[in-house]
Amino acid sequence: MSLTYWCERAWLPDGVADDVLVEVDGTRITRVEQGPPGSAERLSGLTIPGLANAHSHAFHRALRGATQEGKGDFWTWRERMYEVAARLDPASYQRLATAVYAEMALAGVTCVGEFHYLHHDEGGRPYTDPNAMGHALVRAARTAGLRITLLDTCYVSGGVGAPLTGVQLRFSDGDAERWAARAERLAAEYEGQPDVEIGAAIHSVRAVPPEQMPVVADFSHRHAAPLHMHVSEQRAENTACVEQYAATPVQVLHERGALGPRSTAVHATHLTDVDIELLGQSGTYMCVCPTTERDLADGIGPTRAAFERGAQITLGSDSHAVIDLFEEARAVELHERLATERRGHWPAADLLAAAAGAGHASLGFPDAGLLVPGAWADLVSIRLDSVRTAGTPGLEAVVFAATAADVHSVVSGGRRIVTDGRHVLGDIGPLLAETIADLR
Repeated sequence: MSLTYWCERAWLPDGVADDVLVEVDGTRITRVEQGPPGSAERLSGLTIPGLANAHSHAFHRALRGATQEGKGDFWTWRERMYEVAARLDPASYQRLATAVYAEMALAGVTCVGEFHYLHHDEGGRPYTDPNAMGHALVRAARTAGLRITLLDTCYVSGGVGAPLTGVQLRFSDGDAERWAARAERLAAEYEGQPDVEIGAAIHSVRAVPPEQMPVVADFSHRHAAPLHMHVSEQRAENTACVEQYAATPVQVLHERGALGPRSTAVHATHLTDVDIELLGQSGTYMCVCPTTERDLADGIGPTRAAFERGAQITLGSDSHAVIDLFEEARAVELHERLATERRGHWPAADLLAAAAGAGHASLGFPDAGLLVPGAWADLVSIRLDSVRTAGTPGLEAVVFAATAADVHSVVSGGRRIVTDGRHVLGDIGPLLAETIADLR
């Protein structure tokens, strides 16, 4: 079915243009040109490509607002996260993830990278279908109208040199070989399905011993699939890694063949100069999640330095302290200002490219995140007349002032999933409230 949208303004590869006609046939854009609206469906404000949330843990959404009392650090927060993880099963996880992904859609996200490690039942017992939890996440994304890259995560140990305990048993297949056997089955089930990419993840150097990392990297190579990993999120992680392996996490991953142009280092907050060179020279992406990193007091990563050495930057909402990729994007610049006491590190177009084209490419969808013929038909329209954006019609108004609340229309893969700020599933707030209350 062919449809034509007329965009009052649109962000194209060569900049913002007025009066842009975008023709869509099925899931793809077939034509982009300037002209009068005619009978085309009108999209007011500024229309941009769909955004990619490159790092999500859907069940963390249940923690929003529940971990702010008192003092603590990442490790105390993690205990609260484990409490939520212990309560989920495939049915409850699908309900929660559907609501979370719908919240993402309302924020202009059309593709999610789900860093998935909650695999098994209590005590680490596989479900009858060992990929039941993964299937629940795919169904949730499809119901909400998003494409998904399911980053099936290998998780073997409870810390550098430490055994698994408690809920961590739900995360583990026992070793990387058994993880690979289950992941191969999962990949075979979704082969040829264009809206789902099965990728791999090394949870971290804490959770996967170096000698087992090549098994996960080999899965990525054989399937030409994304490979993501948490890297240097906290200083304590780096200290433990250096003490155990005489190398930083980035160096360990490099030595085991886990870096490269399909790989993404998530967080990468505490990097050495050598780490930055290794990421850049290998073409590894760097996914930063500023709202989570500041919520957990992790620190501010060297995004500009890594970008200048060759690492493309992508964005994620991670623990979903908020779901707003405009906030994640501008935080990259604003955090850099705090760290350097200087302004002007990132042009608005570069930040938006991190949220759109680069993010999609890092998730295995290089043909998304651009308004060009042949690309996925993802169109996100943002109000330019809200109290946040009024009076500043340029791209800077969106990147540095707009919020998720200013998104009024979302077309994802040719399907209209948000109209006048309302998702096709209805009111998402009550759905979130109900599913989270059940977990608590």
